[in-house]
Amino acid sequence: MPDVRQSLLAGMRVGARYALAAANRAPLGAEGEHLAHRAGASLEFMDHREYQLGDDLRRINWAAYARSDKLTVKLFREEVSPHCDIVIDASRSMALPDSAKPNATVALAALFAVAADNAGFAHNVHLAGAGCRPVGGGRTSPESWDGIDFEYAGTPDESFDRVGPGWPARGIRVLLSDLLWVADPLACLTRFGQDASAVVVVQVLAAADAEPPAHGNVRLVDSETDATMEIFLDATARQRYVSALAGHQENWRRAAVQTGAVLTTVIAENLLDDWRLDDLLAADVLKVL
Repeated sequence: MPDVRQSLLAGMRVGARYALAAANRAPLGAEGEHLAHRAGASLEFMDHREYQLGDDLRRINWAAYARSDKLTVKLFREEVSPHCDIVIDASRSMALPDSAKPNATVALAALFAVAADNAGFAHNVHLAGAGCRPVGGGRTSPESWDGIDFEYAGTPDESFDRVGPGWPARGIRVLLSDLLWVADPLACLTRFGQDASAVVVVQVLAAADAEPPAHGNVRLVDSETDATMEIFLDATARQRYVSALAGHQENWRRAAVQTGAVLTTVIAENLLDDWRLDDLLAADVLKVL
């Protein structure tokens, strides 16, 4: 079982070095003062695009229409409320026996919460389980959080479908998951990111997820049904797994590009050992204080 308390404290210590960076803009600490990359309703003009059915008619550029006989709409940068929702995948695959994933995931959640606080953002933490429920004390300091478990016999995708999370619009959303479930990544990220200003997905894998043993007997356990299967892993079977994982990750990367989300992968054991967050820093998700 994960050591939730110690993991939260570890994440808080690391998070104290960072601040959440909203869409490459320095947080200003007041609602409406953060600017995102996606089009919205603030007064800073971005660009034009072709009119689409359902667009606000007040944004049509009538002068351009008179010149070109084509309907275009004006795009503006969206004002972002300084709020961060952190969503933890609470499915059983996140806490298999002897896995470092749950400790790394809990620590990352605490890190993002502290980094949000350092940037002047409010935060809340949710468990994607049977519905998407708030963690006890999730709006406060991570050391006060209560009720984090990994007992859900399902996937976050099903969780989002089952109960609408009701997250605040125009905030930043962070999903912490191994992503090792069958879903349409594009549909999932579209739904997860609806009305958000920015989306960050951190894929948390155990070392054994990324690099299975070269050969030997392996017991596979279905995290939803507890069904088991004994297989002999040879070089051919291992290569099939590695190729399938790479294809799965590529599907998620492609969906992230299409939706404007930031997607990065961490290995739980490595993260807890050295806390290197280069990808998140390079993507301007975090900044060093």
